[in-house]
Amino acid sequence: MDIEHIGYQVKDPVAAAAWYVRHLGLRVVRSFGAPAFAQFLADSSGHVMIEIYNNPAAAMPDYRAMSPLVLHLALESSDVEGDRARLLAAGATPEGEITRAPNGDVLAIVRDPWGFPVQLAMRGTPMI
Repeated sequence: MDIEHIGYQVKDPVAAAAWYVRHLGLRVVRSFGAPAFAQFLADSSGHVMIEIYNNPAAAMPDYRAMSPLVLHLALESSDVEGDRARLLAAGATPEGEITRAPNGDVLAIVRDPWGFPVQLAMRGTPMI
C-alpha cells in the first residue's frame, strides 16, 4: 500500500490551504464545501497529499500546545535558512533555531499561522 494522505483539523481550512499553496508550493487537487471544507493538497511529486479540514463533530486540537516532536509536517528544502526566513515573513512563527546534525542534516521547524508545526529538512543523505 502507498500513503494517500494525512489529514489534520484546523479552524479555517480554506485559508490554511491558500497559505500552503502560496508559501509551501502545494496545490489543491480536491476541495469540498460545508460542513468540513476539506482541502486536499498535493506536493510537486503528485504522490503525496495532506488533507486540511474542519469537522464540527471533532474537537479542535491545540497544535501550539503540542510538541512538534509529537506531530509535524516535514518538507524537503534546499535552503532551510532562506525558506525559514521567507515563511516567518509570511506569518509563520519560529519553533527553535536551525539545527545542523553530525550526519549533515539541516532542520528547522516553524508553525504555520494555525499553529501546526512544519519542519524544513535538507538531508545530508537522501532518506529514500
